[in-house]
Amino acid sequence: MRLLHFNGERLVSTDFRGKTSPPYAILSHRWGDSEVLYEDLAACTYKEKDGYRKIEFCAAQAARDGLQHFWIDTCCIDKWDRRERSKAINSMFRWYKDAAKCYVFLPDVSAAADAPQSTWEASFLASEWFTRGWTLQELIAPVFVEFFSCEGWRIGDKTSLEPLVHAKTGIPVRALRNGPLDEFTIDERRDWAKNRETSEEEDAVYCLLGILDVVIPAAYGEGVERAWRRLQIELEAADGALSIIPFSQNEQFVGRESQLAKLEAKLFKDNQATTIAIVGPPGTGKSQLALEVAHRTRQKNRNCCVFWIDASDTDSLYRSYESIARKLGIPGWDDEKVDSRQLVRAYLDGKGERQYLLVFDNADDVSLGSAHLTDFVPQLEQCAVLYTTTNSDTAKELAAPNVLQLREMSMSTAQRMLANYMKASLLTSEQQEAQLLLYELSYLPLAIVQAAAYINTQDITLQEYRSLVAKQKEAVPQCDSELHKDGPQEHNTTSAVAITLLISLDQLCSNSERAADYLFLTACVDRKDIPLDLLPASSSRQREEAVKVLSGYGLVTRRPAESSLDLHQLVHRALRKWLRKQGRLDEWTRNAIRELCRVFPGNEHSSRSKWRRLLPHAKYVQSHSPSKQEGGHRLKLAWKSATALYNDGRWMEAEQLDVQVMETRKRRVLREEHPSTLTGIANLASTYRNQGRWKEAEELGVQVMETSSRVLGEEHPSTLTSMANLASTYSNQGRWKEAKELEVQVMETFKRVLGEEHPDTLTSMNNLAFTLKGQGLTNKAISLIENCCRLQTVVLGPQHPFTISSHKALATWQLEAIELSK
Repeated sequence: MRLLHFNGERLVSTDFRGKTSPPYAILSHRWGDSEVLYEDLAACTYKEKDGYRKIEFCAAQAARDGLQHFWIDTCCIDKWDRRERSKAINSMFRWYKDAAKCYVFLPDVSAAADAPQSTWEASFLASEWFTRGWTLQELIAPVFVEFFSCEGWRIGDKTSLEPLVHAKTGIPVRALRNGPLDEFTIDERRDWAKNRETSEEEDAVYCLLGILDVVIPAAYGEGVERAWRRLQIELEAADGALSIIPFSQNEQFVGRESQLAKLEAKLFKDNQATTIAIVGPPGTGKSQLALEVAHRTRQKNRNCCVFWIDASDTDSLYRSYESIARKLGIPGWDDEKVDSRQLVRAYLDGKGERQYLLVFDNADDVSLGSAHLTDFVPQLEQCAVLYTTTNSDTAKELAAPNVLQLREMSMSTAQRMLANYMKASLLTSEQQEAQLLLYELSYLPLAIVQAAAYINTQDITLQEYRSLVAKQKEAVPQCDSELHKDGPQEHNTTSAVAITLLISLDQLCSNSERAADYLFLTACVDRKDIPLDLLPASSSRQREEAVKVLSGYGLVTRRPAESSLDLHQLVHRALRKWLRKQGRLDEWTRNAIRELCRVFPGNEHSSRSKWRRLLPHAKYVQSHSPSKQEGGHRLKLAWKSATALYNDGRWMEAEQLDVQVMETRKRRVLREEHPSTLTGIANLASTYRNQGRWKEAEELGVQVMETSSRVLGEEHPSTLTSMANLASTYSNQGRWKEAKELEVQVMETFKRVLGEEHPDTLTSMNNLAFTLKGQGLTNKAISLIENCCRLQTVVLGPQHPFTISSHKALATWQLEAIELSK
């Protein structure tokens, strides 16, 4: 967990994951409209938020109680990291339980210092805090709970106010006094939250996880009933195998019974695992069939671990394997330099006593750069593998002869599916109309779902919807060479989805402009894991309402942890074709670039999870934007992307963007001596340096240093940074004398201009220490790195990566010195 404390006037966040946390206070409160968020800490904009008052209150009260550290949910959890968010939801009860003090801040209760209870009792009992779902565990878990008025005055604690709290909540006194919760039945504990409200319906279940002592991944968008059903499954089989299935089971799943039976029978036949591929055009229900197999396997075989893997590209594969490594708790899962594929394979190969089912979804390409898709599969007898793909050749290569070809649905199955998705029951008189509509939709599951969603939303008849289909057919091209690449069936499926999409789009443009704009924006980024924060809105409620409209029409799918959504590839493709036809694709591509620039973070280490989620979208929009779009936002996004790729060690990709930024600035936007152009050249030099291309790195480094000295001055921070970079190039070639001369100059200038405690000064101090060590001047190096460690601990915090790195170097050098002295 992360804890906050003040270093002077600066708010510092320290990560204690894997370490013993110091005593801390914790805040219980109702979220407001302007809370301090995790990213505000890195950006140092937290004092501008109204919620900063709560931070000041919590820090001051903690200090009065002899506590330095404190925890507040709004800014101690990185909501961009889905795994962290889900883990935090499951850890919340323990964090509140372990807190030395819990402060309940009540903005709707006014009380002066030492005011009699009669003056505030009524407002206390009427406080909104007692009506919220999450505050239930915040009341029960901590031993010491203190209540404060909006003025910050203490009005009592859980003990002194026990009669009032018990009467208000109905929670047994034994539970309020931190008695063992397993003394109460599941139903009794569930009833404690019965009359409480949550912003998200699923939180009515998630807020009970700690109270029920159960762990399940958060999956916002699944609905409260499904969430409770998943919780119930875990309660019934708490000792079952670990699994990752990111999407909830589809209650409306119908048809494909024969294929489903074959798949289930083959997967673990005669105690031997099998590899199977499901192949078919987009939209025919491959992923839904695989999802049903995954959930049924999980339910029927509690000893089987089921893992869902996105195989659409290399980045997605590695992210899936990182999730598996984290879920299984494999040692080294949090090491950014470890190959998660090899880590998981090695772990599973040594776990032959358990069965595994790996579902590789969207496995359309077996060639993944230097790797092959089969390189991701463990060599384990009890590991069944299920692929979904649109490519027949890929299916045969991966799973022959176990290839299941999905054809169009039968009329009877399609009718059952339509009936399942419609709110109103199909009348006998509507059966013929339904058959005609299904024929128009090519019996395609995706098109049927969207048609039913529109009919439900607009409350119209099948005949009325058929008339809309007839009008839209003229707008969908009947012949497109791109659509025929896999044969006429794919053409039919694409046309059917385009028709249902255009019908919904007409309605959205007329009645929900914001929802339509969101849809256009999502068409211009990668279609998977689109963060909701990318969608501009004046409030989260406004954004949520628009997303619910899109979900209601069946156009988007909500992802786990509430923070993102997906588009089906056919919807994504059809949207882009429509925007291109309307002459608006370039416009919305520019909008997407602008919004990505808005949310794309800086290069702070704490922002790594955020930029990793945004990189696929940045890469997509840049690769699909016209070359003429070389304005400020596009260059800014390319530069931010290159920096993120550089920090992730993806040198080749970073180099491509660095070259693009540098050449564009030189050619069309800025002159060669402009500071921004120099920054681009310096970035490219760093990329070369990290690839060991010393000559190219040196040439650019000298160019930047000399130009920066002439244009900006020798003491400008950018000039000093360029000198430090060039010194690094010299050091890596063993040219210690040249490196030392530059680094001494840089450090002394930074001290004089910025001060000894500035982060740039500390970096230069660290660099010089390593150069001295390289020259064999160990004692001087140790002395300098000791001073650097002391200052970094104060300025950056003990858990900052730079501080940790310096301390490791110091310990290593001291040990080497001791060994040499012997």
